[in-house]
Amino acid sequence: MPPARAEPAPAEPKGRRPPRRRRNDPAQYDDLADQWWPTHGRFAALHWLAEARARLIPPPPRPGTPLLDLACGGGLLAPVLTGELAGWRHVGVDLSSSALRQAGEHGVATVLADVTRLPFRDGEFPCVVAGEMFEHLEDLDAACAAIARVLAPGGTLVIDTLADTVFCRVGLVRIAERLPGGPPPRLHDPRLLVSPERLGAALEQSGIAMRVVGGLRPSVRDYARWLARRADSVRMVPIRSTAGVYQAIGTRS
Repeated sequence: MPPARAEPAPAEPKGRRPPRRRRNDPAQYDDLADQWWPTHGRFAALHWLAEARARLIPPPPRPGTPLLDLACGGGLLAPVLTGELAGWRHVGVDLSSSALRQAGEHGVATVLADVTRLPFRDGEFPCVVAGEMFEHLEDLDAACAAIARVLAPGGTLVIDTLADTVFCRVGLVRIAERLPGGPPPRLHDPRLLVSPERLGAALEQSGIAMRVVGGLRPSVRDYARWLARRADSVRMVPIRSTAGVYQAIGTRS
């Protein structure tokens, strides 16, 4: 997949420090509203994950078919809906109005809403994308029920999220928050991380069968080039381990 469009900007303006908030506070996304699109900004890894996520999205059955992007943020999935994926009509839902404004500038039809109360018709979307979302939810079961309601029968749910493991809580949250390209500090709450077993059970209860695809890790070579400012993106490499970031596909029965 092609990398997201580069927009030159500093990783974070000098002298500006976002306020300290509780872990998983949605207000952090407004604090960091200028960081969605810089390729070396605080949300850089979300660009890398969007490219990997697109590999699991099926082609649209016909041009103009709606695809629902949950917790779409600044619309980072938009640049990778190309080629055989270009026919999707990209609909994005998020709680952050500042993020949705930027998503709209990148061609996303935006809706301000909570993922547990989706304002759409039953079975409206043949494809729903939930990227880096489930690990932020206080009510996992309600979100799964809402997704199942708007997903068309036989439709596809594309998932990537953080596993509930010691490796993830320490390595991908506590340590990664201190690394370039890692999540901004306090963006994740380790108590909300969700195992494939827990997520699969919640989805099954709502009528969606989930299949784990595997895990993801950044390419070491690409990351070194990105650190040296010789690359704007880092490939996420498929791996067998699901102890960190894992991907899954859901199908509504």
